[in-house]
Amino acid sequence: MAGHGVRMSNMANFDLSNAMSHDERMREIFRRLVETYLESGEPVGSRSLSRILAHPLSPASIRNVMSDLEELGLIYAPHVSAGRLPTQQGLRFFVDAFMETGDLSTEERDMIERQVRGGNRDHSVETLLTEASQLLSGLSRGAGLVIANKSDAIVRHIEFVRLDATRALVIIVGEGDQVENRIIELPVGVTASQLVEAANFLNAHLAGHTLPELRGKLHRLKQTVADELDALSRDLVERGVAVWSGSSEGQPARLIVRGRANLLDTMRDIEEIDKLRMLFDDLEKKDGLIELLDLAEAGSGVRIFIGSENKLFSLSGSSLVVAPYRDSDDRIVGAVGVIGPTRLNYSRIVPMVDYTAQVVSRMIR
Repeated sequence: MAGHGVRMSNMANFDLSNAMSHDERMREIFRRLVETYLESGEPVGSRSLSRILAHPLSPASIRNVMSDLEELGLIYAPHVSAGRLPTQQGLRFFVDAFMETGDLSTEERDMIERQVRGGNRDHSVETLLTEASQLLSGLSRGAGLVIANKSDAIVRHIEFVRLDATRALVIIVGEGDQVENRIIELPVGVTASQLVEAANFLNAHLAGHTLPELRGKLHRLKQTVADELDALSRDLVERGVAVWSGSSEGQPARLIVRGRANLLDTMRDIEEIDKLRMLFDDLEKKDGLIELLDLAEAGSGVRIFIGSENKLFSLSGSSLVVAPYRDSDDRIVGAVGVIGPTRLNYSRIVPMVDYTAQVVSRMIR
């Protein structure tokens, strides 16, 4: 399998590899069966396989091999049918042992970068992440997923209100008019005009930015701070930024999903649709978001979870392809990915998710 930092492992696959290592015919039939299934979504029969194998075999010989593959737990018959489908274990084995992920073309890379930018180099991180989610949905025909860490939250306005001689209330207004209040200790001797001056400076230079952007901009404004503000006002600005940095502590990450309808189109009955709705309900809860972020942080590259390999997706039978993105300090602050049926085109989606994560990382730095 090619690069892209894909992290996948399953100790059981070591035994399966040994079982199939000396039977090239079995490996070829299994690989072709899974590839055909991923393209069509339908059970694959021995006659269909006999027409596409590199070395022709009779349908009867293929059926004998398919029987061996069933005993290994790699394929199964969904109903009274001549065709077979890969099991979840079979899909995992295929991804680990056979799947090849090629590099994206220059045109594909340019398209991803252009769409994530949205034609505007100066748009907010929120817009950028939404564009990334929309892009992955369109490319995968699944649901595009972005988990945005709390440090990506945008603050619109900040204000200091004196409570007494030593304390002030810091009012922070975020996106969607969310308001948080924090109490800070005041530097000795701060005046009412200095409170106003510090708040005006913060709002003029830093409002509308996320925390990673804010840190970088404040560093670049170091001389401006020194030129425009006295020592006490500078102290207030630093305290305000410290409060701003902690304004989302304890809050869950944010989830941006585009293309849910694509998944609904793959569902065949009401029960499957209900399971999918339950999945998104779980994802949007604090624990679900934290778990998704933890999944991305557990590996440096793209990770693939198939069906019940992760408890969040076990009920819906969906798969997740996810990769982290990083801030200017190389810390993981979120993740991008695709949720879809287990019949995802993994070899195509992995490099797209990987490159989208790289693009987002570059743009938020």
